[in-house]
Amino acid sequence: MLIFRHQDGTKIASPEQIQIWMKQTMDWIGGIAAQNKFVEGNGLPFDDARVVWHNNVVTNGPFGEIKETLGGYIIVKADSVDEAVEFCKRAVRYCREKATVWR
Repeated sequence: MLIFRHQDGTKIASPEQIQIWMKQTMDWIGGIAAQNKFVEGNGLPFDDARVVWHNNVVTNGPFGEIKETLGGYIIVKADSVDEAVEFCKRAVRYCREKATVWR
């Protein structure tokens, strides 16, 4: 599983730049799918996110007081953690996000 963290793109980029990033992301995922290594994935939009606190207080989220949040994930069929890391390197190079690889 590749988990992506990023800032809210609408606050750091123009709509045109976001469209470029989305195309690059779709091309990147398409390359993984062409290798029959893509399982599933999804973005995690900021709209309608909520944070539920231990005392049952619910606030708008995700964590508006921090600069970055989880942006999405994909699940790949990698033969090793190193192969999954290589997938991530291609994505983070153009979108300037961070990614975490989970086995």
